[in-house]
Amino acid sequence: MLLALEGIAGAGKSTLRDRLLGVTAADNRVLGHIGQFSWLSLPATRTIIGLRAGRPAATAEHAVAAARLDLELHARHNLAPALSLGPVVADRLTLSTACLLALLHNRPVTDYVKQLASVKAARAELTVLLTTAPELCRTRLSHRATARRFGEDPPTAARLADLYEQAATAWTDTTGLPVLRHPCTDEPDLDLLTAACLDRLHNAAPPTARR
Repeated sequence: MLLALEGIAGAGKSTLRDRLLGVTAADNRVLGHIGQFSWLSLPATRTIIGLRAGRPAATAEHAVAAARLDLELHARHNLAPALSLGPVVADRLTLSTACLLALLHNRPVTDYVKQLASVKAARAELTVLLTTAPELCRTRLSHRATARRFGEDPPTAARLADLYEQAATAWTDTTGLPVLRHPCTDEPDLDLLTAACLDRLHNAAPPTARR
């Protein structure tokens, strides 16, 4: 089973991921973890690095082609081997990429979700969208030692939060797969999200080959 954690910076994705990894390790259960991109194609990587820095690609078509190629490589060379060993949690995946493309190229996020969802081998059986308020996310980010990245300024974060909501709806409409929407504001939220994810992981079917 592939579980994707989505949401704006500071929403609590890494906190939830680390909790899930810690609990499963303590129970001697396998849970792999993986990132958003494969970085296996040099041309695609160059484009994605620019996008992540807030620089649109030459065209919207070029941007989505790079993102799709990277996702296909990710599915084949990273996700498939990891999933053959057991469930995997991804800290950002398809929805985050679709939102970034929509933000920079000013096109409907639904279009990007549909194009990326066509890479069926990279579809998450459960997506968790952390709907933590942008104001709280900003407060959390202010306590980090790292420099602020693209997308973390208040207006852009608010726009991304809206795009994530649209993307989540488009994802379910396109794939039929569920999205759990919930904030990660405090410890009770974290406990609830952890329990929901662990329950789904526990009830997941054994690994099967993806196409």
